[in-house]
Amino acid sequence: MTDACWIELDGAVNVRDLAGLPTADGRTVQPGRLIRSDNLQGLSDRDVRMLVEQIGVRSVADLRTGVEVTHEGPGPLVEIEDVEIHHLSLHPEHGDTTDVAADAEEPVVLPWQNSAGEQNNGRRGTSGVYLKYLDDRADSVIAALRLIAASPGATIVHCAAGKDRTGTIVALALAEVGVTRDAIVVDYVRSAERIEAILERLRTTRTYAQDLADNPDVGKHAPREATMERLLDTVDHEFGGVDAWLRAHGWTEADAAALRRKLLD
Repeated sequence: MTDACWIELDGAVNVRDLAGLPTADGRTVQPGRLIRSDNLQGLSDRDVRMLVEQIGVRSVADLRTGVEVTHEGPGPLVEIEDVEIHHLSLHPEHGDTTDVAADAEEPVVLPWQNSAGEQNNGRRGTSGVYLKYLDDRADSVIAALRLIAASPGATIVHCAAGKDRTGTIVALALAEVGVTRDAIVVDYVRSAERIEAILERLRTTRTYAQDLADNPDVGKHAPREATMERLLDTVDHEFGGVDAWLRAHGWTEADAAALRRKLLD
């Protein structure tokens, strides 16, 4: 395994290029193809120039819900003509998500707060939450992977913290092109290195402050190896593997070949 390719920005703290992750057949993910990140709305002008001009970002898969986008904003990359922004929520979106908590004195209610404690077909824990993303929003999962495959430059996949929703999509993309399980798990856990900075940043926003106040334990938010192992094991046992799950939801061999070319060639 190579060291993490952290990208140090002024306005985001959990940003890294997936370059160097190994596949089972001895290849590696190429630099400037797939980047994972936390929220992007705080990017500075310097950050934007680095991402667009130096790294070659041309598309963004924004996995946040409509509530989050409404309250936090899409970020400055939306102003860049050469960059496509695709909003691909991994939570069900019910009705108009733009008119939420209009009263500035009221806390923002995030979709997962209303479903706290729910089970996903008997699955528990954080891996059960990730599996619920697959159950609820297969359309967004497939769209995100197709965006990565089709983008003429680097694609950023991001959510709020850059670890759960982002970690799920990134893991599926990496598994589909043959990156080893060990490498997928190691990359997922790397967000723990930045967890205090991630939470500090989110606590400064009205959107996430109450949610984090209700769950103040920093350690509870850090990604763990066992979570990603359980996710991948469950996908293997229940669906026959990542490739089988993807194909059951409209993913094709042409899509898979395009993703391999994009990430590995």
